[in-house]
Amino acid sequence: MQKLTFTVFAVLAAVLVAFASTAAASGGSDDPPGDDHGGGGGKVTRTVAKSGNCSAASHSRLKVKADDGRLETEFEVDQNRVGKRWRVTINRNGSTVLRSIRTTQAPSGSFEVRRLLAGGAGSRIVATAKSLSSGETCRAAITF
Repeated sequence: MQKLTFTVFAVLAAVLVAFASTAAASGGSDDPPGDDHGGGGGKVTRTVAKSGNCSAASHSRLKVKADDGRLETEFEVDQNRVGKRWRVTINRNGSTVLRSIRTTQAPSGSFEVRRLLAGGAGSRIVATAKSLSSGETCRAAITF
């Protein structure tokens, strides 16, 4: 009888240890996988990222994330050359929300533009950049 009791407790202890280590590794969250979590007390946010098209060798990427009823927008262009100036425009639902000149920075030869925009579901964000020296253009668009 003592052997059976000891075995039951040993198995129970092993199950509890396995469960505790699994919960710790997953962060103890019951939220579905694939959602991003902001620091705002378990708030679930959605992020959409898309590579853009450039007319030459540069690369671009647009990322949009919901943030307290607004849209956190990031547009990056990587030219791999430092010191090149680009004219950047971001439109939301056809209206210009940003027009700026940006310069690629060391060490990667890229620049990034971040803006918090008004808007919610169904917003169309279009980001474009045109190199002032070569005329190369980059464009990325997301409907969020």
